[in-house]
Amino acid sequence: MENKHGKKILILRLSAIGDVLHATPVARELKRLQPDAHITWLVSPPADKLLAENPYIDELLVWDRRPLDKAFAGFDLPTAYRELKKARTLLKARHFDLVLDIQGLFLTGILAILSGAKRRIGIHERHEGNPFFMSEMAPNIESPHKVRRYLSALMPLGFQQEDFTPGLTLQLPADMEGFAGKFWQEHAIDTAHPILMVTVRTTWPDKNWEPENFGLALRDLPEDVQIVFCGSPGEAEFIAAAQKQMNRPSLSIAGETNLIELAALLKSADLLLSCDTGPLHIADAVGCRTLSLWGPTQPDVYGPLTAGHEFIISPHECRRCLKTKCKYKTNACMKAITPEMVADRLKQALKNCSL
Repeated sequence: MENKHGKKILILRLSAIGDVLHATPVARELKRLQPDAHITWLVSPPADKLLAENPYIDELLVWDRRPLDKAFAGFDLPTAYRELKKARTLLKARHFDLVLDIQGLFLTGILAILSGAKRRIGIHERHEGNPFFMSEMAPNIESPHKVRRYLSALMPLGFQQEDFTPGLTLQLPADMEGFAGKFWQEHAIDTAHPILMVTVRTTWPDKNWEPENFGLALRDLPEDVQIVFCGSPGEAEFIAAAQKQMNRPSLSIAGETNLIELAALLKSADLLLSCDTGPLHIADAVGCRTLSLWGPTQPDVYGPLTAGHEFIISPHECRRCLKTKCKYKTNACMKAITPEMVADRLKQALKNCSL
């Protein structure tokens, strides 16, 4: 743990999958700015798997925030205290010089204090009382995009936004070499023909597109396009609803892969069809083209910044509400995206993949 040269710097971004990947440029740019710095990242499962091989992180600290969240939700203060004490023990021993809190929560503010670092830089995000815990705040930039807003934490250290080259970091372990080819072979998928991966659910109810609509959008694709649905075990019923509308062969691998295995499959696929959810950002990080559907969230805030990604934005007037649940209880913005709109863009996106 000894670091005789550079500063010991802690990055706080606990979760979730997409947000953690959006934050990976912070580690990369920080290492460029201060090559001798010892960079530590505090993260919560399961997002830790996405950072395990990151070449710009010197130490990964895994602290599971879920027991604390559960304790707070149940007003279980003794358990909450014990969980925070675990975090303090984990952080305090490392004697950080600087904390970059790029999550901006009340919780991450507490963790920044528990780290013992005298210099604590926050960003203009959610707040929730977070600035109270910071020793300074980064400039409030004009760009709404999460990646650039996270990077603003580096501006007090000399980072310039115009120096940034878009790109997320997700490096696969060496033992994943050949995994995708073997997996596809075992599932009778021919890599000589297009592979379209599809994810039909998100963690926000308001970002979901009806599974039946996915089926209708996919049913008339060229016969050589192989459709592979991915997701968690709990998504199997929604995938089945989509498949019922298709009247053509498809494969569901729901529950068969972990995040890293999914990343390897996406890296080998031609295109991902998705709403705004974790696999979309995994695809971006491994270089898979995407076509994504947007309603309450928007791509200028959360979408991929690299080339090869196309967006279908809801034409409904109440899009971009940023609410996890529709206040009108109609999910009108996502319903305004029709299967015909998606089918047309899918066919073109698949053609672009072959160019």
